[in-house]
Amino acid sequence: PEGLTADLRSYQRDGLAWLQNLDQEGLGGVLADDMGLGKTLQTLCFLASAGGRCLVVAPTSVLHGWCDEAARFLPHLKVQRYHGAGRSLDLSADLIVTSYALLRLDEELLAQVEWRSVVLDEAQAIKNPDSQVARAAQSLQAQSRFALSGTPVENRLLELWSLLSWAVPGVLGSRSSFVERVSGPIERDGSEAALLSLRARMRPFLLRRLKSDVLGELPKKTEVVVRVELSELERSLYDRVRDTYRASVQQRLEAHGMGATRLHILEALTRLRQASCHPGLLPFDEVPPDAPSAKLDRLEALLDEAIADGHRTLVFSQWPSLLQRVRTRLEAQGVEVAWLDGTTRDRGGEVARFQSPDGPPVFLVSLKAGGTGLTLTAADHVVLLDPWWNPAVEDQATDRAHRIGQTRPVLVHRLVAAGTVEEQMLLVQDRKRALVEAAVEGGALQSESDDALQVALEVLGV
Repeated sequence: PEGLTADLRSYQRDGLAWLQNLDQEGLGGVLADDMGLGKTLQTLCFLASAGGRCLVVAPTSVLHGWCDEAARFLPHLKVQRYHGAGRSLDLSADLIVTSYALLRLDEELLAQVEWRSVVLDEAQAIKNPDSQVARAAQSLQAQSRFALSGTPVENRLLELWSLLSWAVPGVLGSRSSFVERVSGPIERDGSEAALLSLRARMRPFLLRRLKSDVLGELPKKTEVVVRVELSELERSLYDRVRDTYRASVQQRLEAHGMGATRLHILEALTRLRQASCHPGLLPFDEVPPDAPSAKLDRLEALLDEAIADGHRTLVFSQWPSLLQRVRTRLEAQGVEVAWLDGTTRDRGGEVARFQSPDGPPVFLVSLKAGGTGLTLTAADHVVLLDPWWNPAVEDQATDRAHRIGQTRPVLVHRLVAAGTVEEQMLLVQDRKRALVEAAVEGGALQSESDDALQVALEVLGV
């Protein structure tokens, strides 16, 4: 588009042409490029070339990023960040950027506007077609709809149906038909015929490029699983949690059945995962305040070595309280840290402080608050303190460092407590990753499936 201040890479020009071609045919699609390949820039170029009034819906944490990139690369665009208590929609703007929360709250207002184009960023936000935000997205009127997601499938193929059915209504048929003829046979039976049919149907409407395919200059990313042996006290507490919940889950299952016991099983799973990380995360009075943590001891050793060798490290956990314990340890040793969780007010300030050449050597980041929308290429080491069910969520976190702008090889450590539920979670990750590769990237299909409830029952021995 005119006024663009960036030079697009060849694959980004291809992506722009793909967006424009679908738009010219009156269609939409899912831009599913790997994290860190510039989906935002490609989309801004498309919106600027399409003209008219456009809407971008994104997680609150990345609204500033959209506005900043528009100002940097297409400064002539009039952009409104529709957000905050005193918000007022400026329909004279070329581009209006808002959050999923406000899409849900202001659905009636936003649905009245005839948009030239609507874009959903981090579109896995509508992966549940029954959610309020997915229904609000369906109500938007637009000539073209595009979903952006580096993780179009996180758990089930129905998520892919939800994204594509929003962008290209009807392309995968009705929900019931999709489950009966496509997702069910693939996930349950490993049907190659159903998989090939799905790939053929969605091929024109889903574009995915991997960093390994298009960024030959991007440094290598190495991932290492570090198994940590629990201390005697930690092992004793873990076994007590498992045995106590085994008895209570068995009793409730016999008395009330699976449906009424589901939440109790998930509670047991949470407690087992907490016991795998740090005894202090457990809400039990008998846990001593100075309880040891083999994971934090190993993390401390990793960080000591990384800092001594001049590396800078991102440390992710889904437990902010665990990160706070890390922070206390490091600051007691005189190690400066940057911090980002859901309570951080100045996200941009913390990111800028870490990214500066003389910034802190360690950035402690909540997986939920900092897993998307950040560029943290000052780091070349990443530590994942605790595994999560969706490998895509962890990949998003590690790709805060492994993206355009990174000049050094990136080393990722996954800390896993040996002999605990965390090892089972790694197996679940492998199966989910295989499902994504089969459906979206043309890999081999594995028909086995698992979920949190099955893992919990297996670990508990129920």
